[in-house]
Amino acid sequence: MPAETWRLLDTGVSDPYTNMAIDEAILLEHREGKTPPTLRFYAWSPPTISLGYFQQLEKEIDLEAVKERGLGLVRRLTGGRAVLHDDEVTYSVVAREDHPLMIGGIRPSYLRLAKALAAGLRELGAPVEIASGRKGGREEHTTAACFDAPSWYEITCGGRKLVGSAQTRKGGVVLQHGSIVLTLNGDDLFAVLKMPSEAVRQRLLAKFYHQACGLEEVLGRRVEAGVVKENIVRAFTRLYAVEFVPGGLTEGEKGRLKELRAKYAAADWLKRR
Repeated sequence: MPAETWRLLDTGVSDPYTNMAIDEAILLEHREGKTPPTLRFYAWSPPTISLGYFQQLEKEIDLEAVKERGLGLVRRLTGGRAVLHDDEVTYSVVAREDHPLMIGGIRPSYLRLAKALAAGLRELGAPVEIASGRKGGREEHTTAACFDAPSWYEITCGGRKLVGSAQTRKGGVVLQHGSIVLTLNGDDLFAVLKMPSEAVRQRLLAKFYHQACGLEEVLGRRVEAGVVKENIVRAFTRLYAVEFVPGGLTEGEKGRLKELRAKYAAADWLKRR
């Protein structure tokens, strides 16, 4: 059986608005049948807080603290809670809902993608597991931070969350993106989350470091982002017979970026909830 061809994109480092614009541009062009399924890797400058689509900005984020720390701030197209994108490998996958990796709804597709991510990390020596969610099927979170506890089919090591992902489905197309943390930076994240008191902030920050981790801590050595990407690509190829063809953004995707970037940079989008 011949391998299926996917596009492999590595768009490097971009500002937060451009990063989110590129993900949506890929989704829109794929929806129109103009691009193949795509695996993308990217990074952020400056380090950026991304809010989940449904989060309430004014309730959860201290805007002055974001400014003081020199962080970016953007609202994602996907749900979930706040993530600090700093020393990490960020990935996104775009494919149609009827693709074999995406059929069956959110949880089955999460699991299939998690298997490939986990396999790639195991090749690096990380003893990762795929979380089955909270006991009893409930997800009980204590803060607005994404990494404060694992959700269904996210990747953990020793029970501590290493990879966090979020997904949306629009017009028959799935966009899933997520963070593979290299070194964990809870200090900046918790500095910008609104808390009832400093004592509560410090208690929850300590809990966060107990419940989340980075790849460098897990392995006891530094692994460069490029090596992480290579292992994940190989895992997708091995598990799902995907042949990746390195490429760039199409002219159609590039043509959408100005408008989409303006959308993500707009105050109305950031404050919409």
